[in-house]
This record gives sequence, C-alpha cells and structure tokens, in this order.
Amino acid sequence: MIKVLIVDDQAMVRQGFGALLSAQDDIVVVGDAEDGEAGVAKARELGPDVVLMDVRMPRMDGLEATRRLLGRRPAGDESGPRVLILTTFDLDDYVYEALRSGASGFLLKDAPAADLVNAVRVVAAGEGLLAPTVTRRLIAEFAARPHTDRPRPTSLNALTPRETEVLRLIARGRSNQEITEELVVAEQTVKTHIGRILAKLGLRDRAQAVVFAYECGLVAVGE
Repeated sequence: MIKVLIVDDQAMVRQGFGALLSAQDDIVVVGDAEDGEAGVAKARELGPDVVLMDVRMPRMDGLEATRRLLGRRPAGDESGPRVLILTTFDLDDYVYEALRSGASGFLLKDAPAADLVNAVRVVAAGEGLLAPTVTRRLIAEFAARPHTDRPRPTSLNALTPRETEVLRLIARGRSNQEITEELVVAEQTVKTHIGRILAKLGLRDRAQAVVFAYECGLVAVGE
C-alpha cells in the first residue's frame, strides 16, 4: 500500500483529495495537515511514502517544508517520503527551488482526478513527475540565467557513454518509451540505465536528473 499524507491549508482540498485517494485499492491516506509546519511534524510521525504538498500556506510554505523534510539528507539517501508539489499556477515561482530542495514533481490542482491518482503512483515508484508546462518553466529558469563556464562535475565521469546519452534524453523530457525508440533498445534496458544513473549521481528520480543535467551544463537550453 502507498501511504499518503496531504498537506494543504484548505480543508475542502484535503477532504476531496483524501476521499479520492482512499477509494483506490493500493493507496491509504494516513493523515493530513493544514500547513507546512504541521506537515513536517506529521510526516516524521506517520512515515508516509508520498506527501502531497501545497505551495502557499500560512506559518510555513511548501518550499520550506520540503527543505525540512528532504534537504538535509546526504546524496543518494533514499530514506524519507517523496514530495509531490500541488500548485494552482503552472508558472509558480517555487518550481525551480522546490525541485532543488528534493521534490519529485509538480501537479496542478485543477488536473483531472485520474492524473492525481497516477501521479501518486508514479512518484511512489521512484519516478519524477513534471507536467509539460512545468518543464517549460524549469527550462525558462535556466535560459534566463547568465551563461558561465562551469566545471564538469567529477561524478559524471562515473557514467558510461550510453548512460550519459540517456541522461541527456531524460533532461530533454523524453519518456522511457521515446528513449527506447530513439536508441533502439528494450525498455527494460532503458530502465536499467536510468537506475544506474540515479545511483551513480546520488539522485532520487528523473526530476532531480533534469535539474542536475542543466546545472552541470550537460544539456543546454534550446538543444
């Protein structure tokens, strides 16, 4: 069973999402919280697999709560919940920083119910989830930055040429199926490559891989 904690300052949102997720055979809602501070406390108490985290809340917002939950783990540490950020606006200023803080993905609050259920399952399985509009926002963030020559991270040296190629494709937003077709390999082979990439670089999921690839200059905006 996938254990979910819902953190949102609107009671109706918590109740609605809770009812929807509780109706699924493989998901159980272990609790909810009305702000980030209470969410952090309950996450540590209840040990959820996935935290649905609103962005804008009183006392402590979703960004700071995500940092508190995930920001102090050493690289490669897979302990703790995965955070799925819920936001009303796809151009929210928190997008980039929340991903850097360890969030596994973003979902718009007005997304269809089936998308929410699927997002919880995807994130719980260890995959990152970025809506196309959010991915465009992330890339725009990098495009707006001054171009500087950054040293190549030594951790990239651990990747094989094929793994480096797969990482580039992930950063360009390719799905596993699209990578399979482009490289003409089996989908299981792609999954194996991705697992090794994440392990070698100490990353949690695809969302973190996208940030890493752009930050280290492996992929340039506009490629």
